[in-house]
Amino acid sequence: MISAEAAWHQSYRHPTPWESTFPALSMVELFERSAQAAGKAPLIDFLGRHFSYAETLDGANRVAAGLQALGYGPGDRIGLFLPNVPHYLAAYYGILKIGATVVNFSPLYTVAELEHQVADSGTRVLFTLSASALLPTALKVLDGSGLERLIVGSIAGALPSAKSILYRLFKRAEVTPRPHDPRVIAFSQLIANDGRHTPATIDPDRDVALIQYTGGTTGVPKGAALTHQNLSANARQVMGIDPHPGPPDRILGVLPLFHVFANTCVLNRTVLNGGCIVMLPRFEAGAVLAAIGRTKATALPGVPTMYQALLDHPTITSTDFSSLRICISGGAPLAAELKAKFEKVTGAAVVEGYGLSESSGVLSANPYEGEGKTGTIGQPIPGTRLRLVDKADPTQDPPAGEPGEIVAMGPQIMQGYWHRPDADAEVFLTTDEGRWLRTGDVGTIDADGFVRIVDRLKDMIAVSGFKVFPSQIEAVLHHHPAVKEAMVIGLPDPYRGEQPRAYVTLNDGADVTPEALRDWLNPQLGRHERVDAVVIRLTMPKTMIGKLSRKDLIAEVKAESDPAPFA
Repeated sequence: MISAEAAWHQSYRHPTPWESTFPALSMVELFERSAQAAGKAPLIDFLGRHFSYAETLDGANRVAAGLQALGYGPGDRIGLFLPNVPHYLAAYYGILKIGATVVNFSPLYTVAELEHQVADSGTRVLFTLSASALLPTALKVLDGSGLERLIVGSIAGALPSAKSILYRLFKRAEVTPRPHDPRVIAFSQLIANDGRHTPATIDPDRDVALIQYTGGTTGVPKGAALTHQNLSANARQVMGIDPHPGPPDRILGVLPLFHVFANTCVLNRTVLNGGCIVMLPRFEAGAVLAAIGRTKATALPGVPTMYQALLDHPTITSTDFSSLRICISGGAPLAAELKAKFEKVTGAAVVEGYGLSESSGVLSANPYEGEGKTGTIGQPIPGTRLRLVDKADPTQDPPAGEPGEIVAMGPQIMQGYWHRPDADAEVFLTTDEGRWLRTGDVGTIDADGFVRIVDRLKDMIAVSGFKVFPSQIEAVLHHHPAVKEAMVIGLPDPYRGEQPRAYVTLNDGADVTPEALRDWLNPQLGRHERVDAVVIRLTMPKTMIGKLSRKDLIAEVKAESDPAPFA
């Protein structure tokens, strides 16, 4: 049987050679090179207001100087509790410039979630906004944790002056920080300096640039410790699969920057390329479509639910998509039907990729141009190795012709989990070739080196000793014209162990009963895969970036049912 590496050598379809290497490069050097080269070119388009590379560099220098004046420096962890706003970039690069580590926190976190991760990471300072959705939570964490300071910015100040209505809207949603609490410092006060600071000496291979918490689909989220080299290498790898890098490069930045997908594919890769981020603070389909038309965006990274929401919006048929060179789908499996429909309506190509927090964002992707394979996550990006191991014993190869757990090796693989050697021991597989990351995803690799994910190890449903893959049942459901979204979970069953059950939402105007869907679905499945019911829902639970959340669906179903069967 041909090896995966041999397949990639013979039929590699990305424009940069698979054998490429990526010399050590700090994120500070990556940013400063681009800022020097791009100068007055726009780095950020925030609702129509432009911030150039030079202005963003000046802001980062001032953040660095302000933090050093407060006594912070190499090795300190400094958090970002921010949506997509210009403050994010100045703070992100300013933190890195002093040799400190960025810790990303979701703006949707509760007090308890934020307190846990502040304590786990040892975060000393937190950047946030004076927004009613953020500041009260941050203040409670300041009072109830080891956090030392809050740096509080104002989103209204970043808006174009012409947007007076938006300005007033954001002002109404703002909260006045504590004026006499010395622990609370205005962002404007922090950067009220000349930007002079002492640059840190950074070892790209060893120094941690970012602690990125995992999605926590099972158990407590863990912090992936990503070095400067992990992040800069992944940015270069992602740029290496673009057959036409360079200007004009206007990427629609609506994926949240606190998420690893956007950190690499929106922020780091765009800065590396000297492009412009068309930044939106949150996803709203109409605003995204308007931004594409206004800015002539060239790329749109998103998750499948975003593409579905755009299709559902009434202005999609009047939007000019001619500027879009590529749409990148990640974060969750992309249904073939959704890909085909979006491409037909917009004329824009959609390619599917794959990655993890532990891999700095991206491991594989379909080619931007030429022949890809729908339903796969493509071929490994340059410098990345993927192979399969036995699902039960990762020290062995899987039986011939059977799926296996995907393991990965490359310069983008994390240093390890932050202060979790126990978790490192579970996720890393050490061989004579080096250290492999166990992804927890089960897949196959075909003769051309294209990888197809079958399911997640922890999502598999055990039915009378058989392993059932939810994604295979979901893929069948997506063939039904009435089905918009689908998730399958296993419910406890006293005789079979677990019983698959399907949950769906329907397309507008669809008229079908749950019983009809079940009777249509089950004859297409193996006996042990058949569902006991199809449940039609108005909505599905989603994660912070819009992925369907199996974990939250299980929790909701558990709350709705007699808790005894779940005990």
